[in-house]
Amino acid sequence: MGSLDASHEKELAILVTGFGPFREAYPVNPSWEIAALLPDYLPADRVKDVAHRSAKSLPPVRIVKLPEAVRTSYEYTRDLVPKLWDDAGRKIDYAVHIGMAGPQLVYSIERRGHRDGYGAKDVDGKLLEDEKRHAEQGDQWIWHGVPHELLTDFDIDDVHRRWVDRSPKNLDLRVSEDAGHYLCDFIYFSSLAHLWKQQRPKKVVFFHVPLHSDSESLKRGVELVLTLIRSIVESELERETSVT
Repeated sequence: MGSLDASHEKELAILVTGFGPFREAYPVNPSWEIAALLPDYLPADRVKDVAHRSAKSLPPVRIVKLPEAVRTSYEYTRDLVPKLWDDAGRKIDYAVHIGMAGPQLVYSIERRGHRDGYGAKDVDGKLLEDEKRHAEQGDQWIWHGVPHELLTDFDIDDVHRRWVDRSPKNLDLRVSEDAGHYLCDFIYFSSLAHLWKQQRPKKVVFFHVPLHSDSESLKRGVELVLTLIRSIVESELERETSVT
């Protein structure tokens, strides 16, 4: 068994996205505000409890951010996702899509995305209507043959354990099994399905944050994303070294 050591000096790149506004009641979407506030690189380990610090230093982890929020539109999102993963000039190792949930102070990482069941209109007032599209296009439909559910290839329970260990104990951090059958679920499944079709590792996760956008909530959200990224990288590197 190898040891976790950043002498892999290979830089890792992790894409982080957030959504723009989608209802008049929520003109500010904290998911994008959090993504936009992230540093360009994962900072040094700042966990106060020595027992929960990284056993070894990690390779440089570059945080790749989009120039703008993802529009809460099915059409826009479907067009965007392949470009995120297939841009020849930008290597992406992992991705974290962030989205807004409800007012409860719960932070969730999603285990699975769903292909079907999108019955709500997007920001443009449009329905997805993929069932109709599938019936019309048959095997030419974009997700023809793709399973109804796809799971991340991250060891989500291991990531969650590390994330909880590194985070303040008064926070409610969960693994969720239902990303909501709206734009959050849609971008997640779009990434999972794109990678599945290309037979690439599905190294992507969705992170749901509460709807609050005050400065304290955004600061907390940034810290939780950074600890989540560190937890993902540690988990993945240890999985890699354990089989070498």
